[in-house]
Amino acid sequence: MHIAILGNGIAGSTAARFIRKLDPEHRITMISAETDHFFSRTALMYVYMGHMRYEDIKPYEDWFWDENRIELLRGYVESIDFEQKTLHFHGSNDLVYDKLLLAVGSEPNKFGWPGQDLKGVRGLYSYQDLAYMEDHSDSLQRAVIVGGGLIGIEMAEMFHSRDIPVTFLVREANYWNMVLPQEESKMVSREIKAHGIDLRLSTELKEIVDDGNGRACAVITDKGERIDCGYVGLTAGVHPNVAFLKGADLEVEKGIMVNEYLQTNIPDVYAAGDCAQIRDPKPGRRPVEAVWYTGRMMGEVAAYNICGRPVAYDPGVWFNSAKFMDIEYQVYGQVSGNMPDHHASIYWEHEDGDKSIRIVYDKNNGQVVGFNLMGVRYRHEVCEKWLAEGTAVEEVLQNLGAANFDPEFYKQYEQKLVDIYNQQTGQALKLKRRRGLRGALQLLKK
Repeated sequence: MHIAILGNGIAGSTAARFIRKLDPEHRITMISAETDHFFSRTALMYVYMGHMRYEDIKPYEDWFWDENRIELLRGYVESIDFEQKTLHFHGSNDLVYDKLLLAVGSEPNKFGWPGQDLKGVRGLYSYQDLAYMEDHSDSLQRAVIVGGGLIGIEMAEMFHSRDIPVTFLVREANYWNMVLPQEESKMVSREIKAHGIDLRLSTELKEIVDDGNGRACAVITDKGERIDCGYVGLTAGVHPNVAFLKGADLEVEKGIMVNEYLQTNIPDVYAAGDCAQIRDPKPGRRPVEAVWYTGRMMGEVAAYNICGRPVAYDPGVWFNSAKFMDIEYQVYGQVSGNMPDHHASIYWEHEDGDKSIRIVYDKNNGQVVGFNLMGVRYRHEVCEKWLAEGTAVEEVLQNLGAANFDPEFYKQYEQKLVDIYNQQTGQALKLKRRRGLRGALQLLKK
């Protein structure tokens, strides 16, 4: 059986590896127009910043793919004939498959801004985007970044690492406040400004100015201000890369529609990763989740189903992590910028304004539903256990030390959370002195 995988990102590469583990005989062809080999997309920024080389962000040596008899094909697929099971390439021969996995990822959003297609205007998603940014960095006097998500702050840090002045346009009143609660959103806004980045809140892009030679030379904001610049980074989110699939028999909405087994409406065609849209997502999960770890999980699940071993996709409890300049961020479960009425939270913030802990719980039943951590680390397995089991907030607070992942001799802040809860509720909870790995192991054995 010939299995074609369109896309060599985390979803496609994981699927290829697991298909080979499950069956030594299947022919596997992994196709990409981006690069010859799989690389860690989340590490692109560190190549630009000089912390790593491109070869350092490839999780596998180049010989790995031949050793495992996974064929790598560099080419651009223009269209797919699903009835004839044929991939049509630009300027080269067709490829016939028996089963197909679509793992074609995302592409940056554009919202019809005048000048968005000028030279010197680009998102940051692909290896080509990184190379383009590198090519335009010499003698760059200023960059303007549009959009206040995770990619935007990465790009700001990248330019900042080379002492290139950055103006950051964020349409919200504080950075990412549609995702982060108000206090954490303000904390990140302060962090961005503290690094010398020109953060413009409640400001939108109106137009990118042409220098007369087809290149960006400035932006005009919705406030009528002109900001001269030599590069404009468009980082206002991403969307599934599915435009070339629309109009075919494949069911596509925002992404490629799949069931719990990652099957599309066409027999022998599957989808995984950023491009897949789950028909019936699990509670607390979105239909499309452009996150590295869900791509990895989907790739493994797709491999089992392609090989005839049915496994349903279950991403479990939501989590994510990132870095806002020098502040590490972790979230587990349900934490939103606009908290529903039936949720309450216990929030502590360090006096220095660069660390915080938020525990969210359901007012109706007292069960913990989310953790939001800035500059403090909690153990994934402990938080996941509490959330999956619907543990009562008071039990969590009493055992909070078991979740702490910070190294020995770091200051502990669990007692402060307990004190805040007691002040809010009139209770008299006491923290159990069970901290670190030993406490976590004891808790997980229960």
